[in-house]
Amino acid sequence: MRKSSQETFGYWLSRHGKTVIFCAIAVAVIKSIVCAEYIVFHVYLQPSSVAEIHTSKILIKTAVTDVLLHSEQKGSSDVDNEKQNSLLPPFNITEEERIKWFRKRLPEFEILKSDSMTQEFHSRVIAFFNNDCEVQFFMTWISPAEFFGRREFMALESLFKVHPHGCLVLLSRTMDSEKGHSILKPLIDLGFKVTAVTPNLSFLFNNTPAGAWFDELKRGKKDPGETPLSQNLSNIIRLAVLHRYGGVYLDTDFIVLRSFKDLRNSIGAQSDDVVSKKWTRLNNAVLVFDRNHALLLRFIEEFAASFDGNKWGHNGPYLVSRVVRRIVGSPGYNFSVLPPMAFYPVDWTRISRFFERPEDKAASRWVEAKLLQISVETYGVHLQKTGYATRRSLRKRAVEYFLLLEIPWF
Repeated sequence: MRKSSQETFGYWLSRHGKTVIFCAIAVAVIKSIVCAEYIVFHVYLQPSSVAEIHTSKILIKTAVTDVLLHSEQKGSSDVDNEKQNSLLPPFNITEEERIKWFRKRLPEFEILKSDSMTQEFHSRVIAFFNNDCEVQFFMTWISPAEFFGRREFMALESLFKVHPHGCLVLLSRTMDSEKGHSILKPLIDLGFKVTAVTPNLSFLFNNTPAGAWFDELKRGKKDPGETPLSQNLSNIIRLAVLHRYGGVYLDTDFIVLRSFKDLRNSIGAQSDDVVSKKWTRLNNAVLVFDRNHALLLRFIEEFAASFDGNKWGHNGPYLVSRVVRRIVGSPGYNFSVLPPMAFYPVDWTRISRFFERPEDKAASRWVEAKLLQISVETYGVHLQKTGYATRRSLRKRAVEYFLLLEIPWF
C-alpha cells in the first residue's frame, strides 16, 4: 500500500510540474514556521507593471504598521465599543419592546441615514469603475473605521496581490472618512484602485423586494431581532449591490489566493456530503454574479419575505442554501455551485488549527497536507470571525501561511 501511494504521488507530481515543485518548497517553509514560537511577518505585493507601480516587489509592512497599530490603540476604540454595544438590543425582551427600543435608537444608526454623501453614491461608483477594472470587487464595512485592523488590511493586500488591475469598492460610511482614507492610503499610494463609498441604501433597494422591507425598517416598524442589525444589513447590501452593478463580493476576512477573472455567476458550497459529494450548505461570504442575475433577485425576494433577525445565519448562509435548493432544475437560471475547496477549504469548526502551534506530528502533517491542497485547488480562504481570532498572538498565523504560498496568477 505504501509503495502504491508513493507511485501515485510520483505520477501526480510529474503531471503538475512546476506548480507542485513550488508547493513542496512552500510546505517546507511552512514546516519550519509552524515549529517556531514567533513568526516575523512580511507581506509582499507584486504588481504586474513596473511602469505603473515603479517597483516589481514592494514590502509594505513598514508603510502600514503605524496606521494599523494606531487603529488598535485602546483610547478611541473604547468609545466606539461603547457606542457599538449601545446599538445591540437588550436580551430577554419581547418583540414589541425590541421594536420600541429600535425606534428610539434609530437616529444612532448612521448607515440608515440619507444625506449629501449618500446622494453621490451611484455617480462615485460608476466613475470609479470606469478606470479599466479587470475585475469589480465589493466589500462591506459597517463597524467603526478604528476596527478595520490587520486581518482586514491583509485581506485587501491579498486581493491586489492577485488582481493588481482589479478595482475594490468598500461600501462603508465609516471608512468613507479621513480616518478610513488614512487606512487605505498605503494601497492607494502604490497605485491600487480601492475606495470607500457611503452607500445609498434606498437607491440600492429601490425597485427590488427589499425596498418595502427597508422602508419599514427606517420607520421603526420592523423588528431588527437579537442579532446585530449590521450583520443582516451586510447580507442584503451584498445582494443588492451585485444585482445593481455585477461583480465579486467578498467578506473582509477572505484571503484571496487565485484570480477571480474567469469566474462567472458562482456561489460556493460550505460543506458537502462525504459520500455523494453533493453540497449540504452554501455560504454567502463570496458571491460572483452578473448584474440583474435572476438568482440574485430570488435571494433578495427571500430576504424580504422571510427576514428573521433572531436566528444567526437565517438571512445569510441559510438563505442562499434555501433558495438554491428550491430552484435546482428550474429553467432561467445559469450559475455554478463550486465545491467547498473553492472558497471554504477548511471547515469553520477546524480552521482554528491554523492559528495554533501543532500539538504533535499528526497535527503538523494535517496542516501541511491541507495547505498543499489549498495551493492547487483554492481561490481563497474564509477566515471566519469566531472566538479564536481574538487571540492576538495566534490570529495572524493562518494568514501568514496562506500568503506564503505565493500562488501564481495569469
